[in-house]
Amino acid sequence: MDNLEILRPVGRLEQYSTSRHQVGFYLNVAVSATYFLPDSFVLPIKDYVYQACEAAIAEHPSLSAIVADDHTQDPYFVRLPEIDLGQVVSFQDRKPGLLATEADGEPTPDLDLQTLLATQHNTPFRAPNPLWRVCVLLDIEDERQFTAAFIYHHAIGDGISGKAFHQTFLRALGAMDSSDQTKSIIKPPRLPLLPNIELVHPMSLSLFYLAKKIFQAKVYSRRPTGLWTGSKVLVPSQTRLRLVPFSKLIVGAIKDRCRQEGATITALLQTIVARSIFAHIPPEFTRLACTGALSSRGWLPDIITDESMGVWVQDYEEAYSRETVAPSDGSFPWAEARRSRKTIQSVLKMKGKNASTSLLQFVDDFQEELCLSKVGKDRDKSFEVSNVGVLNPQTHPDLPSIKGMVFSQCASVMGNAIEVSAITGGDGCLALAVSWQQGVVGADLVNEVIESIKQELYSIEMV
Repeated sequence: MDNLEILRPVGRLEQYSTSRHQVGFYLNVAVSATYFLPDSFVLPIKDYVYQACEAAIAEHPSLSAIVADDHTQDPYFVRLPEIDLGQVVSFQDRKPGLLATEADGEPTPDLDLQTLLATQHNTPFRAPNPLWRVCVLLDIEDERQFTAAFIYHHAIGDGISGKAFHQTFLRALGAMDSSDQTKSIIKPPRLPLLPNIELVHPMSLSLFYLAKKIFQAKVYSRRPTGLWTGSKVLVPSQTRLRLVPFSKLIVGAIKDRCRQEGATITALLQTIVARSIFAHIPPEFTRLACTGALSSRGWLPDIITDESMGVWVQDYEEAYSRETVAPSDGSFPWAEARRSRKTIQSVLKMKGKNASTSLLQFVDDFQEELCLSKVGKDRDKSFEVSNVGVLNPQTHPDLPSIKGMVFSQCASVMGNAIEVSAITGGDGCLALAVSWQQGVVGADLVNEVIESIKQELYSIEMV
């Protein structure tokens, strides 16, 4: 590590992830995609995957960066002199289809991918290996189809970054020449890392917001009565995962209904997850605390776009009460979905001002203050909904295309009890990845919540 090229210090938001990974509290995030190749693509899948990975390494300097001194309070990025694709890319046979369909046209969960991701979300990165892996599931019935799961350290990429990787990967496939040489040892270009968010945004805090947060942290912070957040914070972590797909037909109907009701899919999902949890926890729990993730890229310099890889994200908070989300008459609370949309809009209008991520500048010891000190204490959040949006479809018949996609995360030891990650692929299908830490909530409860989420979305589609 001492002889590697130093790139730059790890930013404060990036350090939030390096510290969590270092103590085993949060390991990685993943974006998976199913690729379809035209009949003109005659080389083995391995050649195409290797060449596309080479193109991604050439475009995104974060893919050749690893973290040095992550056990300290002054970690920094260094560049690997070369990347052996044989060490970071793996292949295994699978059953066909990321979102295989039944006779009624409804998608069924991809259990091969679900098993793979559950394993990968429990597997940390070890220096001096890269901070990412690509696991390829090969379709034994269709050799022109494969699923690529891109698993990466949260310090080198947020959720949008995983989508950006696949966009680069897809472009590289489309530009490939069958005469190109396939290499397994890749030497990265000497590109600078894109700046961390603290270098390109003021991250301003109002005096009132800062005083409020200091008072809550140092003086008094009352836990809301009736708040459900699963078990107390516990270690070690074991991620559990379920994939829940929805068809293009259902997604289109839900979008139309959201437009009619003045809501968005993200706001709707938050409301539905809250309703579904309330339906299966004891009645004495009357409140839920939700967090969501928002991309900060919209108000950052032009050097950072939706096709960049890095960590430019912030969170926001929303609270739900049993009384308003699950009314006694059984009607769907569209007013709550509209309220959630307004919360998201108000945070977007702030353009990063008073973001909780800005408070990281006051942390002295990331591992101790943000992670280890939380063990044995009540967590303060119930669930998360993180939606990275839609991948625009590739429709040219002579070019490779992406159909189904999945965005997923490992469990967060000191974070939300249940995490719901969403993405809509090039086929128009929505996939939810529900993850949780074993022991924090029971599998039976999560399965019941998932069934309620499905019923809620199906019922909205049928109206």
